[in-house]
Parts: sequence; C-alpha cells; structure tokens
Amino acid sequence: MTEANHVDNSGQITHLSFCAGYGGIDLGLKKAIPSLRTITYVEIEAFAVANLVEKINQGSLDAAPVYTDLRTFPGEMFRDRVDCISGGYPCQPFSQCGNRKGEDDPRHLWPAIKRAIATVRPRFCFFENVEGHLTLGLKNVLFDLGELGFQCSVGLFTAEEVGAPHQRKRLFILANRNGTRLERNICDAGPERREDAGGYVTRCGKHRGEWPARPNERQHEWEEPRVVGN
Repeated sequence: MTEANHVDNSGQITHLSFCAGYGGIDLGLKKAIPSLRTITYVEIEAFAVANLVEKINQGSLDAAPVYTDLRTFPGEMFRDRVDCISGGYPCQPFSQCGNRKGEDDPRHLWPAIKRAIATVRPRFCFFENVEGHLTLGLKNVLFDLGELGFQCSVGLFTAEEVGAPHQRKRLFILANRNGTRLERNICDAGPERREDAGGYVTRCGKHRGEWPARPNERQHEWEEPRVVGN
C-alpha cells in the first residue's frame, strides 16, 4: 500500500467501468494505477460502444466485454472479484443546463449503481459528475456510500487547473472501503462519527454542512490538498 494514494497497486487491480462513455475515466485511472485492468464495460449509447470497441481493437483500452444496460447488469457474477468500480453516471438529472428533475429523471442511474456496488462489493469506487450535483443528489449518493461502508472524499476541479484553455468544472467522488481513515484531515474541533458498520467519519461539528471549496477559493482545513496548475 502506498502512502500517496492508499491503494495497493503491487498486483493487478481489477476494474468495472460503468457509464464508460469514450473511456476517459479508464484512461485516467490507468495513468494513476498502471496495474489497473478493466474486465467489463457498461455503456448504453451505440456510438460510445462502437468507440470503445475501436479503442480496444487499437490497444488503447483493455479488451473486455461491453454490457449495454446498467439496470440489468449481472453484478453477482463479479461479487468479491473486483477492486474498483468507476463511472461518469448521467449528469442530466443534476445539470444546471437541464430541468434538474433529480430522482424523477428517467436517466437517473444512481440507484442501479448503488445496487451493483452492494452486490459486487469493490474495495473502492471513483465517480465523476457535473457541478450541479453538489446541490442536487450528492448528499444522497454520499449517504448511500456511507451505508455501504465506504469513506468518501469529494472535490470540485476544473480542466483549467491542469493546463486546459477552458474551465469545465467537474465533481469527483472517491469512495474507499479499506483505506486510511479520514481523521487526519479533520480539524482540531474534533471529529463527528456516524453510527454505521463502515465507521464513516464526517466533518467535525464546527464544519459540518460546509461544501468543499470551489476552484480559486481558499480550501478548508478538513479538505485533502489540491494539486493545481500554475
């Protein structure tokens, strides 16, 4: 286990890619964890599936089957056999550019992802979504992950921070089942604990209810250090 990312990457890390899209998260995780091996993709859009297949044929992505419906994904086949689940689940239910119907949007796939996580029981999860998720739906996602025994870190980042010429804000969620606890990142006001099997630690009572700092804002003392461009 490395101190930098709290992930034991000495052996192969098995990975399920939900809402895989063009494979961007997969490629990013592969850079961070070279031993990552994607064993299954789930993607419903025909164009995106064709793109994944082409990248597999080119050798840009790991060769693996592609399932097309997350709601019927046979998670029991992968129970206790997978280290990581990732996904950029649909943003339309939360996006400021849409109607923000949340759970009432037919594209709301978080319940299906939660069900898959509960069945597969991965070691950690990594998810991406839009900024609007901060104010709609995120609390439910974090609560669900806490109930499933995960500790979560959340951050809002921009493409500009890593050198891109545009801002493109994106929310990232890292949920870790067995990693180092988060007490070391909580301020001296004292941690507040949730009474659940996962031992999930929330922010201290002093800072409870605060969202992570947004780009160009000063970070709270309970936040993980942020690496920024320039």
